Amino acid sequence: MTENTQHDATRRNHLLEAAHEEMIKFERKENEFRKKDREERAAELRLPLDAIKVQ
Repeated sequence: MTENTQHDATRRNHLLEAAHEEMIKFERKENEFRKKDREERAAELRLPLDAIKVQ
């Protein structure tokens, strides 16, 4: 039974790690998308992003 529990815990940890890595990838892509979208909208409105210092 202990062996089975350890196997389950190992599998769970592996799945959690994989999910965490996927979330990090998603967050990076989302941040890049938002930055690009913000820059495109600023260009359309001719807003100086550097002067506003958007982060």
